[in-house]
Amino acid sequence: MTDVLLAPLAQPRAEGIAALHGAIARRRAMVLLAGSLGLVASLVLDVATGPAFLSPADVVRSLAGMAGERSVDAIVWSIRLPVAFVALVVGAALGLSGAIMQTILNNPLASSYTLGVSAGAGFGAALVIVIGVALPVPEAYAVPVMAFLFAALACAGVYAIGQTRDASPEMLVLGGIALLFLFQALLSLLQFVASPEALQQIVFWLFGSLQKATWGKLAIILLVLVACVPCLMRDAWRLTALKLGDERARGLGVDVRRLRLRCFALVSALTGVAVAFVGTIGFVGLVAPHVARMLVGEDQRSFLPASALFGALLLSLASIASKTVLPGAVVPIGIVTSLVGVPFFVWLTVSCRRAFW
Repeated sequence: MTDVLLAPLAQPRAEGIAALHGAIARRRAMVLLAGSLGLVASLVLDVATGPAFLSPADVVRSLAGMAGERSVDAIVWSIRLPVAFVALVVGAALGLSGAIMQTILNNPLASSYTLGVSAGAGFGAALVIVIGVALPVPEAYAVPVMAFLFAALACAGVYAIGQTRDASPEMLVLGGIALLFLFQALLSLLQFVASPEALQQIVFWLFGSLQKATWGKLAIILLVLVACVPCLMRDAWRLTALKLGDERARGLGVDVRRLRLRCFALVSALTGVAVAFVGTIGFVGLVAPHVARMLVGEDQRSFLPASALFGALLLSLASIASKTVLPGAVVPIGIVTSLVGVPFFVWLTVSCRRAFW
């Protein structure tokens, strides 16, 4: 009898929930669409910007394969387009890795840069520059390979430290901070003993630069990114459950330890391949996930693609700024992202402190 009486009330409530869910889904789709359009516009502007400024119309015609001046086609396809595309894929990889780190550690200040993974990559690159390491790869790829290996080593170290307390988020964060200071100290030691020529190379690499981008490097980064994204999206529901806390996630059937291990492996691959070819670029993995979180929420099915999208957009805009801040010069892109990221980091730290107290 009670079910019969409550049935008319339950139907409008269910319809209201369905309508709300539909509105949220449409809003998320609109955010992703707007971000994608902004990304296309930023890509065109990035290709157009440089010592020899090209009009966006000329860039669009060249990209469309329409007949144009040979000099414009040469600048677009041989020089600027690889740099612009590398900015997109590196930004997407860093934004995605930052989103994963913040989710599995449940810490808004977590990213590959702040937890020592990028510092490990920097030390690996400096090691090759200063003392050289015999690797079965071409000399041009020795620095990227060592940077990638030490990024993976740093990620493994963070996870190993966390295992001492059942891989709790707090221990993982403390382990990352410890490795950050360790690799920074080792890097300072290498800079102290390096020759002036080697020191110049180290500093240039640590600043981060897109100017040595090539189609071959782009293909490697894109391949790793494309391989990692399906693995992450397959775990989207589990990552969303993890945001409720370890105990609730376990209650929902999530193997928390195995999930974190998989995610750390993917973070090491994404961060390692991103910084290996362009150097250390900070704060993209910190800022992009927060922008995505504010716009699409915590549902990982939307949050992960949005983090990659806004990471790509942020680094593309930084690439444009690096070529326009000083006329006639290209400012290292790591400096530009730090100038944007440091104020955001301070604001985020203050906000978290207020929320905590």
